[in-house]
Amino acid sequence: MGAQFCLLNMKEKEEENVLSMYPDEQKQTDQEWQKSIPGQVFLNYFFAISYHIQHFKGDGLEKLPFFREVKPELNQQDTEAVKRLLLNSWSTEYALRSTAEFGDEAYMRNALHWTFPQAYYAVFAGLQAFLHTRGVKTNNEAWVLREAGRLVVKNAYPQPMAFYASGHYDDFNMNRLPLAHYKPGLQIAGKELEAQAQIGQFLRTTRRQKAKIVRQQVQANTATAIRSTRTGEVLQKFGPQHWQQLTWRMGYTTLFDLMARLRISSSHREIDRFVQADIDFKLFHESLMQIVGYLNGVHECYIAQAMGLQQYEAFVQELPAHLQNSFVTTRLQEQVKPLLQDGEFRMGAAA
Repeated sequence: MGAQFCLLNMKEKEEENVLSMYPDEQKQTDQEWQKSIPGQVFLNYFFAISYHIQHFKGDGLEKLPFFREVKPELNQQDTEAVKRLLLNSWSTEYALRSTAEFGDEAYMRNALHWTFPQAYYAVFAGLQAFLHTRGVKTNNEAWVLREAGRLVVKNAYPQPMAFYASGHYDDFNMNRLPLAHYKPGLQIAGKELEAQAQIGQFLRTTRRQKAKIVRQQVQANTATAIRSTRTGEVLQKFGPQHWQQLTWRMGYTTLFDLMARLRISSSHREIDRFVQADIDFKLFHESLMQIVGYLNGVHECYIAQAMGLQQYEAFVQELPAHLQNSFVTTRLQEQVKPLLQDGEFRMGAAA
């Protein structure tokens, strides 16, 4: 058990370093470990999210008071803005799916430079479109993610994706993820316990990273920096009481923040660790597509509700050629229309 615990601790530290904003804090580790473990851990995390979405028996949109009660009305200007954002989302999802359809392992391995960001921005544009129907009209990424976190906490999303982390640095709470306290292994999740354990670890490492970024921003500003009560100097080392002063700035850590971990510039050398790793790249792409499809499908239901089903359906029928009779139409027919037309609302997994 001691060796296993040590291995898991090493795994978590290495995973944190993969996309670290603090390269000076990284330590040299075994070269083979660097090549294999970070990529496998990242694959495990996103496969676990996909597994959880598909297998967790929780309430869908049809059961949520937020979905049933909120009936926003859009004017023509707002409707056109939402349509533009949806086109951005769908075109990016189309590009992600096109890469996966090639089916060649080597191609998908080297495509990570753009498929990681594509998965994130496909979801981000869909999230923006949804938020626009709720009066949140901004391109500010931090603001969008913060508002998304509030909606997650308000139960605006189906239970399989309604989990989130809160709390102070290294004293985090995992919410709506009852099995998240278990220690994750290095294997692909085959049970709900393993999936939730890995998602919980991903939430913790992401929230810890988020806290460090907030600290860096706050301490770099002389007007906001936390100072020593004894010397008046800007603090270099934080204790629990100092971290607690930053918690309110962090908001909640949700699935959208986990997706934001895919936001990697192609110039970052860290991506090479994933490209060199000996992992199942086809499974990685399949997991990302399932998550993107699910999240976009949820947002499309909300947006169609706000636009009106008839207007939304007409918009889908007029899409550019590359999106005609595509996954967009499939989700409309299998998710959006049944949910909005039937007395008994239904919400299934995304196509």
